[in-house]
Amino acid sequence: MSQIIFVNLPVADLARSKAFYEAIGAANNPKFTDETAACMVVSDTIYVMLMTHDKWRQFTSKPIVDAHKSAQVLLCLSAGSKDEVNAYVEKAVAAGGVGDPSPIDDHHFMYGRSFEDPDGHGWGINWMDAAAAELGASAFEAA
Repeated sequence: MSQIIFVNLPVADLARSKAFYEAIGAANNPKFTDETAACMVVSDTIYVMLMTHDKWRQFTSKPIVDAHKSAQVLLCLSAGSKDEVNAYVEKAVAAGGVGDPSPIDDHHFMYGRSFEDPDGHGWGINWMDAAAAELGASAFEAA
């Protein structure tokens, strides 16, 4: 069985964040959604749990980082092509996200862009040539 990842994110406005993730292609799972949290299905193995700040505080006593000012994690998803990378970022911007807060990675074997959701959480979208992926780190040396 494949492992599943649940990315838990604190959000200031649950309705706004749910709408944002739906606009970029995630589907809401109503079985695990209520007024304090929303389960957004990115793929069969990737789920984003959006939690109000009060709900988040039930899981940790650490302060919530303002992701507009600080970064603790950058999340990255794969894409099947450069066009898919561009389309994903365009959808994020149209839904109220910030496009390309990090420099665009444009190499002959890899292409990546990024966006921030309305709460400032950073996401990357990357495409890599399958042959270069087989070479691993040596592909970077050849670039």
